[in-house]
Amino acid sequence: MTARVLVTLLALLAGANAGPPEKVAAAKTQRPAGDDRRRIIGILDVHVDGVPRGIAAQFQKNLEAQLDSNAYWLAPQRRMKEMLANSTKWTDGCVVGACLREVKVQTGAEVVLLASITGSGTSFGYVVTLVRTDTGAFVAQETDRCDVCTVSEALSSATLAAVKLVTALPEKFPDTQAEQKAAFDLTKKELVSDQAQTKSRHGIIGLTLTLTGVVAAGTGIALYVTQNQPNYALATAAAGAGLALGGVVVLTF
Repeated sequence: MTARVLVTLLALLAGANAGPPEKVAAAKTQRPAGDDRRRIIGILDVHVDGVPRGIAAQFQKNLEAQLDSNAYWLAPQRRMKEMLANSTKWTDGCVVGACLREVKVQTGAEVVLLASITGSGTSFGYVVTLVRTDTGAFVAQETDRCDVCTVSEALSSATLAAVKLVTALPEKFPDTQAEQKAAFDLTKKELVSDQAQTKSRHGIIGLTLTLTGVVAAGTGIALYVTQNQPNYALATAAAGAGLALGGVVVLTF
């Protein structure tokens, strides 16, 4: 009798510590804070067509159950809309692009998940997409279609695809802006180097032409003076002067 009373008291204490069901549910959807290192994944949109509307909620529930709660905090679509409700920079319908930066600010979600589950008769299909919130860029996608299956099978496949995408995310996304800047700087450096090399080649060519022209002009003048003013000496001097002038032009530009 005493043991039974003790068990009953322990059960009552456990229930009291757990708190009301609504408080437990609220704590579960509370955004991680402080030293919580879990990755925040936000479900931004679940579109259903040709399947029971409850499938959207069941998909989110199944996904939450299958993801490692120690590594990920999954914000369901309803919770995401609540956190975004007071934002003046985000509007419903923003699922890709720069507008997702506000989603990151308001919810802390590094990635948002978009899902679509459709069906007709015994044919069902799904598309699950992950998008970065810092850049609004596409990350990964899984899609499939079954011509003869049940809603339950389609839901299970969509959930597994979503789990696969989330768990395959890199630990840290590449810094796209830094990569673009590095590529630009490298291109600029190569261009400057090419221009310097071109200028150097032009300098060598211009100097060579100038010196050759001066020598030729001097030779022509010497022949003209010493050889009784032959026509070829005058031509040589003129050609040399032309070369020298061309070399000066090359050096100038």
